[in-house]
Amino acid sequence: MARIAGVNIPTQKRVVIALTYITGIGPAKAKEITTKVGIPAERRVSQLTDAEVVRIREVIDQDYTVEGDLRRETAMNIKRLMDLGCYRGLRHRKGLPVRGQRTHTNARTRKGPAKAIAGKKKTV
Repeated sequence: MARIAGVNIPTQKRVVIALTYITGIGPAKAKEITTKVGIPAERRVSQLTDAEVVRIREVIDQDYTVEGDLRRETAMNIKRLMDLGCYRGLRHRKGLPVRGQRTHTNARTRKGPAKAIAGKKKTV
């Protein structure tokens, strides 16, 4: 099992698909990485040599922000918005949708499970 950027990538999958298991690398970036390293698209992870794995690791370290660094950067961006007190920061702080979605009926993902209101009866 190959370990790249602190993630064990599956050995039976194609390299392009397996690289998407790393946070911060999607299908487009995975294809870009394999072309930079010079690995054919149909090659499986189990067929990679140690040198190829090292080259993939080096390309990712040099050119891409992935895993912990990416999570830290995102968290710092959100914290900066909250410290500024801008509208987006306030929405993050309150746990409400940030990008203008309606909250009257939807937004359960951000707001959490519905809370019952005392004295309100359901209408049939």
